[in-house]
Amino acid sequence: MTAITFLDFASVFVFALTGALVASRAQLDLVGFAFVACLTAVGGGTLRDLLLGRDPVFWVGQPSYILLACAAALLVFFTAHLFESRYRLLLWLDSIALSVAVAAGAGVAMDLNQNAIIVVLMGISTGCLGGLMRDVVCNEVPLVLKQGEIYATAAFVGATSGVLAMYAGLNGLPVLAICAAVTWVLRAGSMIWGWKLPVYKARPPKQ
Repeated sequence: MTAITFLDFASVFVFALTGALVASRAQLDLVGFAFVACLTAVGGGTLRDLLLGRDPVFWVGQPSYILLACAAALLVFFTAHLFESRYRLLLWLDSIALSVAVAAGAGVAMDLNQNAIIVVLMGISTGCLGGLMRDVVCNEVPLVLKQGEIYATAAFVGATSGVLAMYAGLNGLPVLAICAAVTWVLRAGSMIWGWKLPVYKARPPKQ
């Protein structure tokens, strides 16, 4: 198993857990859990593969990704009630999934010899779009769009760090590790210390 394949499996599993947790907040049935978990787990990676022209898409070529996401949904369906704060658990799991998925997306683009801009965009899309789909489908305010939230920014900086590490002469696992670590530190820091970006505030027009 390559490092990128491992990251894809890890991000699918953790993102599926977050999807199932959101399904539990929406009080869906077991099929609903599986649907939201799978959508969250493979959404970002599917768009990545379609944009990069990978054939087949990663989970079509290896359906075990879907089975893993369904297993995660089943696990959460029977254990979600044990957690006092499912939303807090969701945030932390999502931060892990984001960092792993950003590294996986950037890594796939690097392996295909894409330029730096595409590498960064693939990292962002792989990391952010599954969670965006999850929140929209379950009628939640998307984490990626919450006011001042460091989410897409963490994905952007993490993917960019991977590109810079590659230009510095690193390759393979160290690049992916830097990408994931920077993404997670920024996202975790925003949750622990309240780091936020400035937001646009409307001002009355000048006379």
